Amino acid sequence: MLEHVYKVLKNYFGYDSFRPGQEEIISHLINGKDSVGIMPTGAGKSICYQIPAILFEGITLVISPLISLMKDQVYTLREAGISAAYLNSSLNIAQQYKVVKNAKENQYKLIYIAPERLELDFFQDFANTANLSFISVDEAHCVSQWGQDFRPSYLKIAEFIAKLPHRPVVGAFTATATQMVKENIISLLQLHDPFVVTTGFNRKNLYFEVQRPVDKFTALKRFLERNKSKTGIVYCATRKGVEELCEHLIEQGYRAIRYHAGLSDKERRLNQESFQFDQTQIMVATNAFGMGIDKSNISYVVHFNMPKNIESYYQEAGRAGRDGEPAQCILLYSKQDISTNLFFIERDKENQEMDSITRHEVLQKDRERLKCMTFYCTTNECLRAYILQYFGEKSSVFCGNCSNCNANSEKIDITIDAQKIMSCIIRAKERFGMLTIIDILRGSNNEKICSNGLDTLPTFGIMKDVSKAYIQDIMEFLLTQSYIYETVDEYPVLKVHPKANTVLRGKEKLWIRVLKQNKKKLQKDSYAKIDTALFDQLHELRRKIAKVQCVPVFAIFTDKTLRDMCMKLPKNKQEFLQVHGIGNRKAERYGDRFIKQIQQHCRKLEYPSE
Repeated sequence: MLEHVYKVLKNYFGYDSFRPGQEEIISHLINGKDSVGIMPTGAGKSICYQIPAILFEGITLVISPLISLMKDQVYTLREAGISAAYLNSSLNIAQQYKVVKNAKENQYKLIYIAPERLELDFFQDFANTANLSFISVDEAHCVSQWGQDFRPSYLKIAEFIAKLPHRPVVGAFTATATQMVKENIISLLQLHDPFVVTTGFNRKNLYFEVQRPVDKFTALKRFLERNKSKTGIVYCATRKGVEELCEHLIEQGYRAIRYHAGLSDKERRLNQESFQFDQTQIMVATNAFGMGIDKSNISYVVHFNMPKNIESYYQEAGRAGRDGEPAQCILLYSKQDISTNLFFIERDKENQEMDSITRHEVLQKDRERLKCMTFYCTTNECLRAYILQYFGEKSSVFCGNCSNCNANSEKIDITIDAQKIMSCIIRAKERFGMLTIIDILRGSNNEKICSNGLDTLPTFGIMKDVSKAYIQDIMEFLLTQSYIYETVDEYPVLKVHPKANTVLRGKEKLWIRVLKQNKKKLQKDSYAKIDTALFDQLHELRRKIAKVQCVPVFAIFTDKTLRDMCMKLPKNKQEFLQVHGIGNRKAERYGDRFIKQIQQHCRKLEYPSE
């Protein structure tokens, strides 16, 4: 059976080997065992259900909330010679009936469907008589109220499966899931003793950086100036922010376009297609954009504002570098971002529909996640290590590919200063928040300090010679490492955790990494190895073909495939098939045109006068 799996991988997708976790999941699925794949964005989740779908005798349903993903993957599958369709709200009722009619005539191997469509009477009638071999649940974390993107419609998937006359194999896939969310997925989807793979969240090609600029727009312009030829996404927290930033970028001469939920369906569709077809270079968007976007040549993702949790940040940042090439994930942080996110958390419409007890629990969890996100933005330790540890994965304390690791830095002993801070919290009877504790330590004589008698404490003014920012950095380190914690109240106060006793008694030392100024290590550019002139020619040829066929450019070939052509310079069909990402179908359809372009370029290099 594995021989058939590898044959499908090569013939349809053009790959010679699997990425980590793919082969194991596929093997278990085709042998009839439910499976769960927790794999970061860009790790190749879609292959894990597309190959079994091709090998199974009957039809595969892919349940997804992402209209954009459905369209993109159906385009790509059809280009590879695999029959597929989608069923969602973008189709009118007549079009939906036609999809089901074609499905009854066995015209599709895969049908992508939104969870809400499962409840339609005409689709349930079809499902009860169809030969459904496999059901794949994408974005499976949406089933859990403890996940970052809970969708009540996902709770009905298990009921739909249970009503089928014959239970198919079920797979569940997500990019981000903590241990609790993983357990929820297995339980709420009623999976049968599933095989579970967590491939690891570490994507080594992504570079992480947090900046705390005085002027975010100036910082963004500096970044874009250094990346003029590249394609990327800039995320903003609000619709107003998207509108203002997009307008500014257009005024500066950038090919930017906007996307948020306040636009009409038509404008969102046209703007997304413009970005997908490489007609636009920069997408400025709220988090309404991107889930399921299968665009491989995104070289950077900039967050103009801090997201409300690590799960959302890693999923959004992970839309960069899907082709495995180096990509940048930049976050522009300011304290105002905290207030903005708290506003959104308190007014979450999904939360409003829950009972009061559940809503309180979810709100508390959301606030805790926001704290973890804030710690990420303020830590001086390895950014990659922080993300991996959040998802329960062990990692090195030095990755060499984030702004903190690459900055010129040094480790300093903060034990005595940490003792001063924690002693101050205790002597203030654990009744005050971070700003008040800082004021006590720095000897402030403001009204709150004097009226509460805090200026009489032994710790008053003991850190008056250091900056507020330095004290805050140490406090945030202590919070991150759980030596102190904040209460979850409207007005949170600081308290000291029992684990801090070893530090207070001098039995444990604490160290943090402090960044030195004015020295930055530049990221290496991997694109310098190829002939850029040839790459531009192949890029233009791909664009013309995609335009004629009305499909996204990556459905023809990814940028990674074009770069591999520039490296290997294939002279015939056999050599063309050795290029990364080229299968038999695409070699037949496009091989002659791309080989001809490569040969013409090589002849001009050899005989410049021609």
